[in-house]
Amino acid sequence: MRIPFLLLLRNTRKTDRARGSDTPVFLKAMAPRGAAFALLGALALTGCRQDMHDQPRYRPFAATDFFGDRRASRPAIPGTVARGMLKTDTGYWTGKAAGKEVERYPLPLTREVLERGRDRFNIYCQPCHGAAGYGNGIIVTRGLKNPPSYHTDALREAPIGHFVDVMTNGSGSMLSYASRVPVRDRWAIAAYIRVLQQSQNVKAGDLSAEERQKVNAPEARAAEPKKEAAH
Repeated sequence: MRIPFLLLLRNTRKTDRARGSDTPVFLKAMAPRGAAFALLGALALTGCRQDMHDQPRYRPFAATDFFGDRRASRPAIPGTVARGMLKTDTGYWTGKAAGKEVERYPLPLTREVLERGRDRFNIYCQPCHGAAGYGNGIIVTRGLKNPPSYHTDALREAPIGHFVDVMTNGSGSMLSYASRVPVRDRWAIAAYIRVLQQSQNVKAGDLSAEERQKVNAPEARAAEPKKEAAH
């Protein structure tokens, strides 16, 4: 049997008034529990401090008087190597192994790699070397020296590691691109250079009749890049 709350409250008030108190008995019984809950709530709130989130710290490259060189950012411990940057495979990282240029491509050669190489080539190499690699890029029209053509016998026969070595360390008037082009992209560019060399040095006997017809078409000849001698 359920007793309505208001009826229970009315009856307990009558009983409490008869005893000389205006506070219902059941509220007096709940008072200790309420105090306990309030105490637990207060303890829980003290655990929500932000010390770990707002702890004292320095911003990168900020100054401090704690160290003698006044730099809050400490230099790396000598010999520290970042994850994945041990560079034990010198052939992959530089294009040379045991002092010799690498002759075999060290990565899986896929269409995606060649497309990535073409994309990076057009960004970093085409302004100097030209779209087809003849050394007639836009810089030549600005009065700068022609870079070597990729289609000379010397560069067609050069190991593929040669191009990675040049991109890594620079050569002649070409500076190093190691800081701008990641090593994997350097290999992708080298693979695309091989594609350019092959595209400009195909033997007629290797082509089908249909392919020879396309090559000899007037529009194909009009689009053929102009070869310029290196200065």
